[in-house]
Amino acid sequence: MLKGNICPVCKAINVESYYSDNKRDYLLCKECNLVFVPVNQLPTIDIEKKKYDQHQNSPQDSGYRAFLSKLFIPIQKYIVPNSCGLDFGSGPGPTLSKMFEELGYKMDIYDIFYARNNEVFKKEYDFITTTEVIEHLHKPREELVRLANMLKVGGILGIMTAFRPEKEKFASWYYKNDLTHVRFFTPKTFEYLSKLLKMEIVYIDNGVVILKKQH
Repeated sequence: MLKGNICPVCKAINVESYYSDNKRDYLLCKECNLVFVPVNQLPTIDIEKKKYDQHQNSPQDSGYRAFLSKLFIPIQKYIVPNSCGLDFGSGPGPTLSKMFEELGYKMDIYDIFYARNNEVFKKEYDFITTTEVIEHLHKPREELVRLANMLKVGGILGIMTAFRPEKEKFASWYYKNDLTHVRFFTPKTFEYLSKLLKMEIVYIDNGVVILKKQH
């Protein structure tokens, strides 16, 4: 084991070096296949906030809407009209929530920097979305367990993140170069998470995962 580092998803100690560049190191969990940045190299809150403040996303941006449609379109198959949803990690320009509202869904938003409404954690939802968020989470297991507990039985959790490529492509993978991206998932990681969260994977494709709460 690499001292002081356990997998932030499955808590395994079976961890090995995966890749290093001139900015940081990357570790591989041999159990759930997550690649992650070591604890002592995680960005500070100030660094994260400065990066997020640079985002120019807005509901008026048709390109951003098209990007979010990777999740927005398939998830509609699994939620009924007038459902109540939460967009977790909505960012400085909430857009996905607006897209759902335009179809008649009732939406709340939460973002630790831009919409810190802790009342959402006292509620239950029919569905929760989290797009381009989990790769930033320092404690993804704890956050995803919390979100799953906020879903009603039969509720839907929709996740969007870039799936990590094979190792020979990792060095040139643009996604890792954002220093606020610290967790890199594969379908195998989501297989582990589905069991942990007691949820069924009902859709997985192109960096999008939709899970359904069983009980």
